[in-house]
Amino acid sequence: MASFFDKYITSVQNTETILYTGTVKAVKGMLIESNGPRSVIGEMCTIKLMRSGETVLAEVVGLDGTTVQLMPYGETKGIEVGCQVVASGHVLQVAVGPELLGRVIDATGKPYDGKADIVSDTFYSAIASPPSPLDRKPVSERIVTGVRAIDSMLAVAKGQRLGIFAGSGVGKSTLLSMIARNTNADINVIALVGERGREVIDFIQRDLGEEGLKRSVLIVATSDQPSIARLRAAYTATAVAEYFRDQGKDVMLMFDSVTRFAHAQREIGLAAGEPPAQRGYPPSVFDLLPKLLERSGTSKKGTITGFYTVLVDGDDMDEPIADKVRGTLDGHIVLSKALAHKAHFPAIDVLSSISRLSKRVSGEQTQFSVMQIRRKIALYSENEDMITVGAYQKGSSPAIDDAIESHAAIDDFLMQDEYAPAPLEETLTRLGQLAGVEIPKEEFNTDLKKSFSNVEEPLSEK
Repeated sequence: MASFFDKYITSVQNTETILYTGTVKAVKGMLIESNGPRSVIGEMCTIKLMRSGETVLAEVVGLDGTTVQLMPYGETKGIEVGCQVVASGHVLQVAVGPELLGRVIDATGKPYDGKADIVSDTFYSAIASPPSPLDRKPVSERIVTGVRAIDSMLAVAKGQRLGIFAGSGVGKSTLLSMIARNTNADINVIALVGERGREVIDFIQRDLGEEGLKRSVLIVATSDQPSIARLRAAYTATAVAEYFRDQGKDVMLMFDSVTRFAHAQREIGLAAGEPPAQRGYPPSVFDLLPKLLERSGTSKKGTITGFYTVLVDGDDMDEPIADKVRGTLDGHIVLSKALAHKAHFPAIDVLSSISRLSKRVSGEQTQFSVMQIRRKIALYSENEDMITVGAYQKGSSPAIDDAIESHAAIDDFLMQDEYAPAPLEETLTRLGQLAGVEIPKEEFNTDLKKSFSNVEEPLSEK
């Protein structure tokens, strides 16, 4: 019988017996100002509507003397001057546990899929600090994504964080769905921030599928939801990933997209009176980004491997958000519009992409093969115009001749159907064949720390 009363006991334990209250004095767009209550930044409050008796959840985003600035998680409709504001005494907390698997939740951790409430006596704070650098386990194992171009040319380590940079409509969401279905991670945590409502159901039913959903948790805040909901969805997703990491799991965190997270904070910052800085973004955006991104990675117990998509406006890789994210993460994957226009999917531009930890988790023959393929791609790219117009004469350069002969086979290798599986052994075998070497079977293992403990670090890390 104890389990029957668990949710009631938890509810009583979490009840605040002494409440701090205030009253609404102004509503300015999406910002609500109130006299009181006594509260701290990030604290959750409840606004009680006088006419309907309903409540609206809001969060403290600014303090100005006795004036408290709040952002609602719902509509401001029905809020009027004099509405009571009740402080909760805590920041946003998320109920976590194995019950989350297969579920879709919103920015506050509540069910978004119409199913039963998530009952748990374990709560994680959505706003948390990253693990201490000295408490992180060294990166030593490869994680399989099931995407041939990544597993071969851009090997990813457990606990690594990579950005996926692309313009709109180039295949970011499709690439994430391929990883979600095929990765060997224990758990998928997927954050869909600022997405269209149609894309959410498409991702769940078409891209992820029933089998993929069973080992996944989705956190959703669509584009029509308030800024604070879109912002906090990112924190809630990270908190859920941290819970599973603390259980010793290898977690794959997929975040789409960092750009819309930054847009949400820009809206909040400007509404709260922050001055615009770089391209209209207030300073708080660039303060929050590394604090969020650093929460993933390894810990003493498990790992969170992060893939963060970045919407690059006009293919400008040096715009403020792209530049900040690229400098914070452990590598970047660039999706090319030019490749997408040629029906080359996934449209990964191998030459523009880098995985800074690839040499730690791949063997010597694999590394040699990658370098050979990169050279052939680069050589063909440099001479593509001459080759296309027929200005290049065969025999002028043996290296260019080889690059031309290998071009079709390399393109075929890097292209992959959305639902086609790509086992690691098959991927590395084909990689070796393209480079003219045989990759030994021990390099197919995801844990190479015993066989390849003295692999040279990438130049970018020296």
